[in-house]
Amino acid sequence: MMRVWLFPLLFAALGACSAGGDDGVVDVAFIADPAELEAQGVRLGYAGQHVRGALSTGLVRLDPRGEVVPGVAERWIVTDGGASYIFRINEFDLAGGDRLTAQAVRDALQRRVRQLQGTTLGLDLAKIRDIRAMTGRVIEIRLTSPMPDFLQLLAQPELGIEFGDQPVGLMRGDMQDGSRLLAPLPPELRGLPEQPGWEDTIRVLRVHATDAEDATEGFAQARFDLVLGGRLASLPLANSGPLSRGNVRLDAAIGLFGLEIRRPEGFLGSAANREALAMAIDREALMQPFNIGGWSASTRIVPVALSTIAQPPAERWEAMTLEQRRTEARQRVARWRADSGEGPQLRIHLPRGPGSDLLFDGLSENLAAIGVSTQRAAEPDAADIVLRDRVARYASPRWFLNQFNCAVSPGACSEDADYLVSLALDARDGVEAASYLYEAETALLAINRYIPLGAPIRWSLVRADIEAFAENPWNIHPLFPLSRAPI
Repeated sequence: MMRVWLFPLLFAALGACSAGGDDGVVDVAFIADPAELEAQGVRLGYAGQHVRGALSTGLVRLDPRGEVVPGVAERWIVTDGGASYIFRINEFDLAGGDRLTAQAVRDALQRRVRQLQGTTLGLDLAKIRDIRAMTGRVIEIRLTSPMPDFLQLLAQPELGIEFGDQPVGLMRGDMQDGSRLLAPLPPELRGLPEQPGWEDTIRVLRVHATDAEDATEGFAQARFDLVLGGRLASLPLANSGPLSRGNVRLDAAIGLFGLEIRRPEGFLGSAANREALAMAIDREALMQPFNIGGWSASTRIVPVALSTIAQPPAERWEAMTLEQRRTEARQRVARWRADSGEGPQLRIHLPRGPGSDLLFDGLSENLAAIGVSTQRAAEPDAADIVLRDRVARYASPRWFLNQFNCAVSPGACSEDADYLVSLALDARDGVEAASYLYEAETALLAINRYIPLGAPIRWSLVRADIEAFAENPWNIHPLFPLSRAPI
């Protein structure tokens, strides 16, 4: 068996190395709060999700292409028309001496599902009816009704298996000088046959969390091999150095990118007035300063391409030109001004960064065209409108609708929409479920508490020799594959 003393020696040797350089280490920088590298619990930020995914594996996991691959389960079958998932566990002894069994995995999963109650991921898992150990190596998860994206959901890092303080993972990690050092576990500690000479085929990862300016500058200076976590707010920084040219990678992400009405008061107290703002925005022109090819604008909460109803819905106001929309919006603003004696003035909060500056300028110009003035709010609590920017976990209308559930987003929700989503959970017929979800989206759109703009923007900086990286819709870039040394 591979001796565990390899890891302390690796980590001790790294203590004498500085970031970057030819030290056999892959330096990964996340644009994130450094606290995320040590995050506990189930409410994880972007960097925390990636670290958790390396340290704790679920029944299945995502590969660099964003596709589901075996994790703790070595294989599975789907039965009962998609309402039953049966997994065969790769049973083996963990590093701490505990045995990985179906019953232990079931207990760990049940704890995780309970811990996730009250979160959007908990709502996504609401179709789970029962988790049971059928034999020593077999687990069945029964759903209330079929869910084609269920495996994608099970692959989320928050559903990694842990027994107390002992995770069942792919890597071991220690903190050192504010960075997280990650080394791959030997094959036999991952339930695989021993591989002689395995230690000569691996690299250690040094994971940093820093701000966008330092991350992009560090990449330009060759201190970092990979930068993850880029958003629209920091996109102009991605091309800030000669080493960055040609190394910017954009994920064709799906999710939410739009404006949430935080204070429905004054001008924003009327659903019709809130709709006027949505009608006034030229979404494609808003993104032109960023020169992003293939970006998908949207006026709907659920992207039209992801709709599951037989006849896909149209974009809102499709029969109207932009000028016609703005004419209607100006009339609503004029009525408000006549009734109130003043023009609407709105405070918008966007994350700090040069991309947000460009976005704010574009929004201000769009809204000024209908007589609405804007100013930048320094903090979300002082804003009337805030940006909502999140990548989807799976490609279903239910994920989008769960983001606006009253239990997790009381300021932008509709109880009618929540009720319709709950009806979809138990619908055995896919057509019926799709109808409920479409009606739920219609109810949310009617209150106009969220103004969709389009798909979220996610970017990375990747060295040419980083082979284990691929763009994917989930903006998930697993750390474990980066540990394999290039041949």
